[in-house]
Amino acid sequence: MAKKIGEGGFGAVYYANLRGEEAAIKKMDMQATKEFLAELKVLTHVHHLNLVRLIGYCVEGSLFLVYEYIENGNLSQHLRGSGREPLPWSTRVQIALDSARGLEYIHEHTVPVYIHRDIKPANILIDKKFRAKVADFGLTKLTEVGNSSLPTRLVGTRLVGTFGYMPPEYAQYGDVSPKIDVFAFGVVLYELISAKEAIVKANSSLAESKGLVALFEDGLDEPDPKAGLCKLIDPRLGDNYPLDSAFKMAQLAKACTQENPQLRPSMRSIVVALMTLSSTTEDWDVGTFYENQAVVNLMSGR
Repeated sequence: MAKKIGEGGFGAVYYANLRGEEAAIKKMDMQATKEFLAELKVLTHVHHLNLVRLIGYCVEGSLFLVYEYIENGNLSQHLRGSGREPLPWSTRVQIALDSARGLEYIHEHTVPVYIHRDIKPANILIDKKFRAKVADFGLTKLTEVGNSSLPTRLVGTRLVGTFGYMPPEYAQYGDVSPKIDVFAFGVVLYELISAKEAIVKANSSLAESKGLVALFEDGLDEPDPKAGLCKLIDPRLGDNYPLDSAFKMAQLAKACTQENPQLRPSMRSIVVALMTLSSTTEDWDVGTFYENQAVVNLMSGR
């Protein structure tokens, strides 16, 4: 018997056991044909350890996408759900690295290049080993190979994505480039540090709410940035985190959420920076092989 395990913008997700294999089945409304075809197109062409795997699909009566079942829910549930243990700091760094690798793959290693356009903790799934996989490709924008660094202006197209994760150039002008995923990923990094939502409500009045990006910028702009950061770190971590590591992740998030998309690092640079952060070897420097040396220097403390 299939049981409901989630609800997305375009339909519900059910758990099922198909011939002995656990699966997650997304049942989509017939009106969501465009999103269904977008997801089908991406996931039949793209295969990576850190992207959720498509097992099959069906178009009888409703639109069904069948995925591998990911046991541990999504990142949002782990950061803010009740009744769950707080994620240890090392696990948060690993989840960041896994997600970055999935995004780097669709940005740099596929033809054509893909832009996700809806990166957020609810779309990052956690498996039984607490490794992360990026999911939900229904909004994915295809970009022609060779133009991946150039913004495409979406004229007359409705904006898609989630409030709090959209960079200024996309929200204001509809400019689409891989850097919109980088911005959203920076917000996710801030969420991994703080467990706060992308829009932080000071009280019940929406007028008092503030974006997480602005909240961290204020904290990091204090005379003592590390003291400013300490006020924002997930209180459930207690003292069980290395402040230096959290500070480097916050600096990386700040680089990702720069207002000017050209100043944001590429996902490749972010992967290298997070590899440096998750490595226990202090002098391990792979930066010389990659672009954006400044980001790597930042993460290795130089």
